[in-house]
Amino acid sequence: MSKLIELAVQRLEQLRSSGITVSGQHATAQVAPGKPTAQRTSKPALPSDPMPQATSKLIQLDAAAMKAAHVNVPGGEPCPQAEQFRMMKRPLIRNAATLKEQGQSRPNLIMVTSALAGEGKSFTATNLAMSIASEVDHSVLLVDADVARPSLSRLLGFRADAGLLDVLEGRATLPDVLLKTDIDKLTILPSGAPRARATELLASESMSSLLDEIATRYPDRIAIFDSPPLLLTTEASELAAHMGQIVVVVQADHTPQADVERAIGLIAEHPVRLMMLNRVHPKMMQGPGYGYGYGY
Repeated sequence: MSKLIELAVQRLEQLRSSGITVSGQHATAQVAPGKPTAQRTSKPALPSDPMPQATSKLIQLDAAAMKAAHVNVPGGEPCPQAEQFRMMKRPLIRNAATLKEQGQSRPNLIMVTSALAGEGKSFTATNLAMSIASEVDHSVLLVDADVARPSLSRLLGFRADAGLLDVLEGRATLPDVLLKTDIDKLTILPSGAPRARATELLASESMSSLLDEIATRYPDRIAIFDSPPLLLTTEASELAAHMGQIVVVVQADHTPQADVERAIGLIAEHPVRLMMLNRVHPKMMQGPGYGYGYGY
């Protein structure tokens, strides 16, 4: 019996020296400070370092340049021109919602073009974007897609080194080139430096993927594209194939009717085509006129 007791005492000493505490019939392992033990349970994953994300550059638009170009700023003094663009945007916004419900792709992408140069398409695109920027439920992206003769930087007084064409060539990502402005809800996508193969870039799969991203990333966003004239470049026809709505600007009492008909013919297959009559003289309108008119 004494031999068994001695063996039991030795065993208890061995257990204690190994870090085991014996209490009654239960043995509990204790971890010595600084000595890790193997764990059967899976180790919780540590949060990975967040990937750096490109953010849009913040710019301040030139108030003097906009005033000289007759660009209306959201929250500015009420004027007849601002009211007309307010009336013009309403059916475009309604179309975007209605066509989306009907399953049409990219109804919130609106192309503003003309038959010839100098008819006021860039002026129209800019003021239309400014008017949409004042909306409560929508934001707006203004895209300078007139890649041969970009003019938004002149109208709004900003400078950009890269833009749309750089994204299409894979030289930049969309967040790299977007310009967040000091006007709430207005973002600008510049054109980038002109390229010899601009038409091919606008007709590429990269362009289609980019437009899908623009159309779907923000559900409340309306994108306005200042396009080249339809009769002067091939880029406009390629761009039109991707758009949800097209607005053709015609200078009143100036653009030859034959040119208007030829321009409309180039987009005849597009389901949503609208026309805006620009620089209407008051005498051409029934009732009071404001110098700018629109029609659909």
